[in-house]
Amino acid sequence: MDLQKPPRESTEPRVDPRESPAGPPVRRQPGASGASKAPEASGVPEAPEVPRAPEGCLAVAIRIPVRIVVLVLVVPVRMLWDALVVTGRFLNDTLLRPLGRALLWLARAVFVWPFVGLWRYVAVPLGRALAWLGKVLVVVPLVWLYRYVLTPVGHAIAWAGRGVGAGLGWVYAHLLTPVGHAVMWVLKGIGAVLAALGFGVYTAVAWLVRYLVVVPARWLYTWVLAPVGRALLWCGKGLVWLVRTIVTGVGTALYWIARILFVLPALALWRWVLAPVGRVLAVVGREVSDALGHAWRIAGHISLAVGRFLGTLLRWIFVEPVRWVYRGVLTPVGHAVRDHVLRPAAEAARGVGRATRQALAAARETVRQARADVRRMLFGEPRQPAPVARREPSGREARTLGGSTTALTKD
Repeated sequence: MDLQKPPRESTEPRVDPRESPAGPPVRRQPGASGASKAPEASGVPEAPEVPRAPEGCLAVAIRIPVRIVVLVLVVPVRMLWDALVVTGRFLNDTLLRPLGRALLWLARAVFVWPFVGLWRYVAVPLGRALAWLGKVLVVVPLVWLYRYVLTPVGHAIAWAGRGVGAGLGWVYAHLLTPVGHAVMWVLKGIGAVLAALGFGVYTAVAWLVRYLVVVPARWLYTWVLAPVGRALLWCGKGLVWLVRTIVTGVGTALYWIARILFVLPALALWRWVLAPVGRVLAVVGREVSDALGHAWRIAGHISLAVGRFLGTLLRWIFVEPVRWVYRGVLTPVGHAVRDHVLRPAAEAARGVGRATRQALAAARETVRQARADVRRMLFGEPRQPAPVARREPSGREARTLGGSTTALTKD
């Protein structure tokens, strides 16, 4: 029986009927709603797209020629730069770094190690010796002098000072204080007498000063000095107002003159000349900067391709022939020389050395025997030590039923 196939969904994106009158139609993915689609199940939020600002015709017209010119100019520079980088790395790995290590070792051997040895084996022992001498010759005598001479003398001086102070305190308390009290009592009596006599004189002098000095001075201040001062103050205020008005007028006139002659022309120059020129130069500079970046990256790829081509060419011209010669010619020849020449020669040399060592050992043994025979003929047989009976067994013997190896049960 025929099974009805389910309708297959179209993979083509549907077009939203709501189209913008000024832009392209909005394409909607299948199953998408009017709201934004939820992020994927991976949990990584999608970065929002930053809308690009519309570019003018000037930027589009400048971009392609500038990028072509900059690419033509930058490619040789980038290739030269990559060649210099490769050369510098090669020189650094093969020459500069070993040379630097050798110079560092030489500087350490010439400058550091002698000073370290001088400090460790000369300065430190000499300093310790000088410190010991200073302690023995200076510190110990000074401590002894302070402890057994200066301290007793200081205690004696302090005791004498305390005695003198006690004597002076007794003199002050029992002699000077009563005399001072008596002098003060006499002076108070004299002062009271003089005060009684001078009260009348003070009253008369005060009345004369009041009516001859104070009253005329007050009248002069009230009716002469005060009106004159008020008049002078009013004149000063008027003069200040006049000067302020003149300065304000002159400042306003100068302000408007400077505004008309300098500010407005400068503002017009900035608004209608400098700002448009600056915008054009900014566009040109931005395009040149972008072109330099693109050209530098493209030149890097070109330089990498050229370098790989040259490396492959060098490998097939020099490395592979040398490798083939080493692997196909030199290695078999070396193995043959090793197996048929060097190893037999080494075995023969080892056999000769072994025979030589055996002959030398036999010769030494013969000389030793001859020397022993000569000594025996001249001085006789050497005296053998007499055996000594020992109660303890010389070796470990087996334990039996009637015997023991302990010292208490021996026979």
